Parts: sequence; C-alpha cells; structure tokens
Amino acid sequence: MKKLIALFMLFGILFSPMITKAQEETEETEADTTEEAAAPAPTPAPAPVMTDDDIVAEDLSFHQVIKDKFIEGDPTYMTPVLLCLILGLAVALERIITLNLSTTNTKKLLAKVESALEEGGIEAAKDVTKATRGPVASIFTQGLMRYSEGIDMVEKSIIAYGSVEMGRLEKGLVWISLFISLAPMLGFMGTVIGMIGAFDSIEAAGDISPSLVAGGIKIALLTTVAGLIVAIILQLFYNYCVAKIDSIVNDMEDASISLVDILVKHKLTR
Repeated sequence: MKKLIALFMLFGILFSPMITKAQEETEETEADTTEEAAAPAPTPAPAPVMTDDDIVAEDLSFHQVIKDKFIEGDPTYMTPVLLCLILGLAVALERIITLNLSTTNTKKLLAKVESALEEGGIEAAKDVTKATRGPVASIFTQGLMRYSEGIDMVEKSIIAYGSVEMGRLEKGLVWISLFISLAPMLGFMGTVIGMIGAFDSIEAAGDISPSLVAGGIKIALLTTVAGLIVAIILQLFYNYCVAKIDSIVNDMEDASISLVDILVKHKLTR
C-alpha cells in the first residue's frame, strides 16, 4: 500500500508542470476570445454628402450656362455681339434658302428646250424656260428672246444677263461678311474696356490684388470668346453660300454654251 501511494505521488510530481501549463494556455485563449468579443466593431466610412453647389452644377442645362455666361460678361458688351449673331444668321439662312431654290437641273432643262424647239419652235422653248424657276432658266429666256437677231446677239445677251444673275446670287453676302468682321471687333472692344476697368480698380486701391482685377479680366475674356464664336459660326454659313454660288455659276456657264450649240443646230436644220 505504501508503494502504491509512493507511485501515485511520483506520477503527480512528473505530470504536474504539464497540467499547469495546459491550464495556463486555456486561460490565455479564453482571455483573448473575451477581448476580441469585447472590442467594438469598425465604424463604416460615412457616405459622401453632395453639397448644394454640386447639385446645382448637375442641374444646369446648356441654355442656363450660356445665360449665366452672358450675364457674367456684362450685357452691355455681350448684347451687340448677340445682335451680330442673330442678324448674320437671319441673312445667311435667307441666302441658303434662296440659293437652294435657285438650283436647276440643267440637263433636264436643256432636254426640254431642245424638244420644244423641234416641236414648236422658239416660242415653245420660251414657254418652257419661263415656266422654270432659277437663274439658268432666266438666262435661257433672255437668249431666246434675241434669237431673231442672230447667234452673236444671243451670246452677248446671255453673258450680260449672266452677270446680272450672278449679282443677285451674291446679294446679302456682304452683310454676312460685315457681321463676321464686326463680332470679334465688338468682343475685343469689351476686352479693352474690361482691362481699363481693372487698371482703374488697381489705381484706386493702390495695390495689385487678384480680387480687384478678376472682374474686369473676366468680362474681357468672355466678350472676346463670344465675338470669336459668333465669327466662326457665321464664317461657316458664308463659306457654304459662296460654294453654292460658285456651283450655280458654273452650271450657268455650261448650260449657256450648250444652249448656243442647240440654237445653232436648230437654225442649221430649220
């Protein structure tokens, strides 16, 4: 019995450090778990808040932006530039409509005139040209009216009346050209006046401060930009009108030569 007691005591001495260490590790694990559970959860980042300026910037339309810039540029200097744009566009649109209506299918017209000459003579051909719209038909009418005076007189009449028709086609282009030149000049005038106002502010304050000159410089830049934009827009319309007039004049010249050839052929075969 004493031996068994001694043996249990020996086992207790040997395994006591191991049991103690296991108990300490269990206590540390429980403590870590408790600390993690007690730690507060991370706070989520706040959602970005849109300010009133951001909302207003998104809601502004193109029309509103243009209106604001017009007011910022000072209506005193921006209004003349705007008038140049309105008047220039009005003249340009009128010219474009007129030129498009003046365009004639010369090949079809020549075929009708030649057919009328063969069937009804000069009077029938004149009826065809009078019923057709455009400068080419008007030239044909003038040439046919001089047919009895000879082919040379027909050619002179066509050339003379062709110059008249060309002048009518170019009518109004000088006004578009005027507004193209005037709009940037008015813009630059606003620029100069704005810079003068900025220097007056500097002189009155006796100090160069960005806040003093910012207003004058802003007016100067906005008026200049407005004048250049107007000039660019009107220049595009002007170039279109010039190209259209050149096309019509070329058709007039080619058709006139063809008409003379037809008249010569008709006179020889008559």
